[in-house]
Amino acid sequence: MESEPPRLRPPDGHGLLDGKVVVVTAAAGTGIGSAIAERCLVEGARVVLSDSHERRLAEARERLTEAYGKRVCSFVCDVTDESAVRALVAGAAGEFGRLDVMINNAGLGGNRPVTEMGDDEWARVLDVTLTGTFRCTRAALGQMIAQGGGGAVVNNASVLGWRAQAGQAHYAAAKAGVMAFTRCAALDVAAHGIRVNAVAPSLAEHPFLTKVISERELADLARHEAFGRAARPWEVATVVAFLASDYASYLTGEVISVSSQRA
Repeated sequence: MESEPPRLRPPDGHGLLDGKVVVVTAAAGTGIGSAIAERCLVEGARVVLSDSHERRLAEARERLTEAYGKRVCSFVCDVTDESAVRALVAGAAGEFGRLDVMINNAGLGGNRPVTEMGDDEWARVLDVTLTGTFRCTRAALGQMIAQGGGGAVVNNASVLGWRAQAGQAHYAAAKAGVMAFTRCAALDVAAHGIRVNAVAPSLAEHPFLTKVISERELADLARHEAFGRAARPWEVATVVAFLASDYASYLTGEVISVSSQRA
């Protein structure tokens, strides 16, 4: 992708999440989930990494443990498996004594026009991206309520929940669902002092994007962003950390666009 702008680097940590226990789904690899996990650690959290890819998850845990020690643990979890989701939340609470923040980053995309899309492809994208978010949120909220309330859920949506892009009907429908789910779930648990919010990135840099979108299309999308480039994953992660923190204490049911004015 485009060259690195001068002086663009992640900000230093400021203890936004000191002492909090954070679970991040789809946290292995090099994308937004990995950046979120590291940002939460930089901000002082204890972080539970989760991913369905066992090898990549082990590699991510090893790398982060070297830097952050016992503040890192991990559990393999497929968000389409309800028993695995329950085990993830129970494991996080068992490892660190509680759960304060659930970050639902797991999602599945693709690039297929509606006229060529099969039921199985449609259902798979919605099961991972929307229903997976529901399963993880439901399990996390149960744990937070059992602890006496308080806590935060942050969901990863997309600006495609608001705007159209050819070949993305399944993904866009799922992300629009994540937005609506976020707003309604926030009201369901407000009385427990739990906040539910979402971020909506536009184009975030990721090495696997070229598997579903051509390099030419990616370059064209980047040119149309206000800064003329894709977001770095850490630029999304910093907004997630804010929503997870007490600095966002009066924010709930909101979807924050991380899109350089291209929502």
